[in-house]
Amino acid sequence: MNTIKKHTTIAALLLASISLVACTDDATQSPVVLQTTQAKTLAVQLQQVPEYYTTSGSVASDHKVSISAQVSGYIKVLNVREGDRVKAGQILLKIDPIDANQAYLQAQADLKDAKADWQRFEELLASGAVSSQKVDKAKLRFDVAKSNVARAKNQLSYTEVRSPVDGVIVEKRLSVGDLASPGMPMLTIEDPNSLLVSTYVSESYVSKIHEGDTVDISIASLHKTFTGTVRQVVQAADAVSHQFLVKVALQADADIHPGMFAQAGFRVGKRAAVLIPQGVIQSRAGLHAVYVVDRQSIAQYRLIRLGQKIGHKVEVVSGLQHGDTIAWQGNPSLKTGMKVQAVNGQ
Repeated sequence: MNTIKKHTTIAALLLASISLVACTDDATQSPVVLQTTQAKTLAVQLQQVPEYYTTSGSVASDHKVSISAQVSGYIKVLNVREGDRVKAGQILLKIDPIDANQAYLQAQADLKDAKADWQRFEELLASGAVSSQKVDKAKLRFDVAKSNVARAKNQLSYTEVRSPVDGVIVEKRLSVGDLASPGMPMLTIEDPNSLLVSTYVSESYVSKIHEGDTVDISIASLHKTFTGTVRQVVQAADAVSHQFLVKVALQADADIHPGMFAQAGFRVGKRAAVLIPQGVIQSRAGLHAVYVVDRQSIAQYRLIRLGQKIGHKVEVVSGLQHGDTIAWQGNPSLKTGMKVQAVNGQ
């Protein structure tokens, strides 16, 4: 009996001690005080953005000139090679003028004889020794010989081949010593200031693309996006792919060259999207996030997935929704768990 009483007494003392300690802790514990920061805030809203249909294509020159020989002869001088920039009127190559020069000399000799005959018949006509018809024939022969001289001189000028346009040499088919013949292509020149992107679009989208439409042209190698304009929609589908050829005019840029791979973004409608300023995004180790302010004005670090850039804003594909509030540029710097006191936004 004494043992039971002893144990009961000890238990009572322990309970009293625990109760006393609990009361003491409750009395001395202070409420949690959250650190407050002032930060810019923005209420996220859905916005209408263009809906894109994207295709791939390549940059080409819209102005390509093939240089062909107009006289026969061996190439004596070739002043250009692929990649050279040339100006209109610049001498590109020279053809040995032996044949053209001989034709010119022969035409001059014929002209000299025709002129002498005409003058002699004129004198004979004055004395009545010949008829006026013979004089007329002599005059006609002189006129033909004169035309032949002009033609031969013109042919002789063709032995110096000049560039008809400003551009870049993109192809050289002949070399010094090769025989050039009339109509034979020798060089190809492209105008780098007149560019277009050729691409093919699906038959399900061709009705939404029209001449004059604005197109976003992305060139991955340059990490840039340029603005183009639909210049032509070929109204006949390819027999195999059933796609339609579309040509997009592109403004010249020093970094853009024919042959580059390009992507064309055609605006075929509109859709709702979440857009936020690029400056509010926190990027760490390849991940993107923003600080979201909850209903108690507490900041929470939230990962997001980004989409396309539109102007100075970027689309958020996931992680944010309409009605969320984001914060940035806190003073002191934002951290998860801070209480946010909003200041003027953007």
